[in-house]
Amino acid sequence: MKLLLLTLFMTGQLIWSGNFDEAKKDAQQSHKLILINFSGSDWCGPCIRLRKEILESDEFETYAKDHLVLVRADFPRQKKNQLPKDQVKRNEALADVYNPDGKFPYTLLVDENGKVLRSWDGFPDETTAQFIAQVDASGHSK
Repeated sequence: MKLLLLTLFMTGQLIWSGNFDEAKKDAQQSHKLILINFSGSDWCGPCIRLRKEILESDEFETYAKDHLVLVRADFPRQKKNQLPKDQVKRNEALADVYNPDGKFPYTLLVDENGKVLRSWDGFPDETTAQFIAQVDASGHSK
């Protein structure tokens, strides 16, 4: 695990966890907020656009590294992209709590205890800087 984290740190890529319970522990220890992204990575156009235009941008990654713990609950449809059964169960359990209507993309900012501070339903029609400003403002108003 340490090698994986070191490798990801060295390549500069952010880690998107698939385990909300672990993310909560991490957020409690680091005093960061949690950004949860519900995505259909291989079928949902707005999900793909959100990931490429905002969540994988250098600007967002720089901000998130110091301020957020990231969780992605992905629901791919194509057989070749299917997730392990235990990950599917975790994603479904997270959706039962935070996304019972099955919205995609659906992004939430929650505190270290899981309390929702802000949500974005669909693709946020704004720049990366505007999205970051909303995340930052929502985190400071808790």
